[in-house]
Amino acid sequence: MSRPVRWSSDALSDLADQIAWIAADNPAAARRVAAALDRTALALGDMPTGRPGRVTGTYEKLVTGLPYILAYVIAETGGQEEVAIVRVIHTSRDWPAEGWPS
Repeated sequence: MSRPVRWSSDALSDLADQIAWIAADNPAAARRVAAALDRTALALGDMPTGRPGRVTGTYEKLVTGLPYILAYVIAETGGQEEVAIVRVIHTSRDWPAEGWPS
């Protein structure tokens, strides 16, 4: 069963910030990172295989080969399950308990 994947405004902001930072030095690398993040998110729609998240009610999916984590929830909208990407986080960031990196 494939679920739709939706990106929250916070996740889109995280994504834009990360890609812009990479693109300042290497636009081709930024495109590759963006594509890998998108592929990982779409794959969660087919099989949400992440681990329980550090924030209650969330899950985390490591992006293969990259230092990023997609934090997501499985929500029900209109009687249908969907995967909602809530944050895109670089693994070097410090996380407060039950919160997101600032």
